[in-house]
Amino acid sequence: MAPGDLEAVALTLRLSAITTVLLLLLGVPLAWWLSRWRSRWRHLLEVLVTLPLVLPPTVLGFYLLLLFSPNFPAGRLLAKVVGGPLVFSFSGLVVASVIYSLPFMVQPLLGAFFQGGQRLSHAAATLGVPPAAALLHVVLPACRPAVISACALTFAHTLGEFGVVLMIGGSIPGETQLVSIALYHHVEALEYGAAHRLALLLFGLSTTLLLAARWLASARGGAAAGRHTGEAAVQGAVWK
Repeated sequence: MAPGDLEAVALTLRLSAITTVLLLLLGVPLAWWLSRWRSRWRHLLEVLVTLPLVLPPTVLGFYLLLLFSPNFPAGRLLAKVVGGPLVFSFSGLVVASVIYSLPFMVQPLLGAFFQGGQRLSHAAATLGVPPAAALLHVVLPACRPAVISACALTFAHTLGEFGVVLMIGGSIPGETQLVSIALYHHVEALEYGAAHRLALLLFGLSTTLLLAARWLASARGGAAAGRHTGEAAVQGAVWK
């Protein structure tokens, strides 16, 4: 594999890891809040969170490109926050990936919180467990399969991003050129051998990741075991 392709692989893995960690920190409280929020506006917010699933990546990338532009107040503010321009930079790829992959983290968590999390949180509340402690010590351990699946889907989705990251970051080797973009360049240049290697690498990484997440999620007995774990954790959380 060429040195440029290895750089693209390392950059893609780095972006996927950072995006997954950031979305885990953002997605858990967002999904928890959405599952408990009783308002007519909740459905609108859910639609906005889910929108990246159905929007063409180039559409989302185009509007993010405008948003990140230093010609707009939001772009200037974001540049000050991250310490530099977001367009054609790795920081811009991170922000765009967080927005684009948000539903892949939130939707599995939201479904799990709706199914069992609310019941467990109500049980914890009747025993005097604070909401934050109930989420950390009761609901999340019970919803562990959903958390694992959400992280795996987010990581795998970021591995294969193309349209959004190309619009925001372009194709700067070592800075914004990801595996999917490098693969595209190889196909354009009729370098099918190099393209095959990168395509098989992405296929293998994604498949292995999803299989590992599936195994980890079912290793503890699936959702039924998760419910029993949560019920036991309710009692344990009272003493924390």
